[in-house]
Amino acid sequence: MKRILPWLVSAALAIALAIVLIGKRQTNEINGVTQDNSGRVVIAWVDPMISQGPPHTTRSNHPGRALDCGMPLVPIYADEAGGGQRTTGGVAGYSNVSVPSARQQLIGVKLGKAEVRDLSRTIRTIGRVTVDERRLAQVRAKFEGFVEHLEVNFTGEAVRRGQPLMSIYSPDVLSTENELILASRSSGQFRSTLGEAARRRLLLWDMSPGEIDQVVRTGKPLRSIVLRSPADGVVLTKNAVAGARVMPTDTLYEIGDLSHVWILADVYESDLQYARIGQAAQVTVASVPGRTWLGRVTFLSPTLDPATRTAKVRIEIDNAGSILKPDMFADVILRAPIGSVLAVPDSAVLQTGTRSIVFVDRGNGQFEPRQVVTGARAEGFYEIRSGMVAGETVAVDANFLIDSESRLKAAVSKMGGATP
Repeated sequence: MKRILPWLVSAALAIALAIVLIGKRQTNEINGVTQDNSGRVVIAWVDPMISQGPPHTTRSNHPGRALDCGMPLVPIYADEAGGGQRTTGGVAGYSNVSVPSARQQLIGVKLGKAEVRDLSRTIRTIGRVTVDERRLAQVRAKFEGFVEHLEVNFTGEAVRRGQPLMSIYSPDVLSTENELILASRSSGQFRSTLGEAARRRLLLWDMSPGEIDQVVRTGKPLRSIVLRSPADGVVLTKNAVAGARVMPTDTLYEIGDLSHVWILADVYESDLQYARIGQAAQVTVASVPGRTWLGRVTFLSPTLDPATRTAKVRIEIDNAGSILKPDMFADVILRAPIGSVLAVPDSAVLQTGTRSIVFVDRGNGQFEPRQVVTGARAEGFYEIRSGMVAGETVAVDANFLIDSESRLKAAVSKMGGATP
């Protein structure tokens, strides 16, 4: 026991000396006022990761580490947060922050400048290929009858203008042809009146003048009338079936010209201000990688879809070779020039929900909180409409840590933190 007692006394003295030296290295207690090695008065030690909350959960009277995250507590100096010596950045709830260069490197603070830039807003969206409605044609019979023969017998077949599509037998047409033959064999006023009426009806039923002259010349009626394609294109819809009865209300074929198509793209309500008539557009499709089609916006929908909060934007594109097919999905890019504006990197702006805050570098590690008015966000930058001038430097990375410390110091000052 006598041998152990001197050893215990020596160990206790060593521990006490270490504690004193550590405390001396970080802070000095002079007349009840805590100071660091630089002589600045320290009023509290706080967790750097907590920006709000009751002071007793974030403050300590001595240096150490935070209980939740283990980070070293940082000092709050009297000349920054205490009494009349505190400087403010002019933003309610914020205070100026001092971040030495070594600490900036430690927490990853980077700086950027407010500069005048030519910005353009890029809208990326999804569209759908559709047929140009002005290049659609429907084929109908203008009389009742029965399909005798189909010349075009499947959907997707390419047709030319004037190409025969089908032939229809109609008792009404056959009767009118016989009236025309009878009139042509008569004389006088009867021939002129009856013949002219019969000829007009046949023309309205889409019988060609050549076929009518053939009936008059030969004296033999044509059993069926041939329906022809009204336009160049492909058959998009085919409802005609051999032997079926047709009525004037039936759509027998629908033909579309796919050499020129529309892209209907959805643009969100917030981006509509950047879409305009005549704007250039780029279109790509997954089935043709590496190929880009260029078009222009020709129409903006006057209404908004209440479910998706989007409006339709129509883009017209030349489609040589009919590579773009109706109902294909397309990736659409619209670019709208914003102009030459003052801008900062978008990471420099902290959005609180009601305000936009940046931290301006005042030199010597001092950061001033500044409320700004932002405009468009484009190409990784925010337009600054007011609150800054060109050439000022702002924190662009790790500024959320600066924000936390600024608000914490402002809260401590408001609570009347221990001042010397």
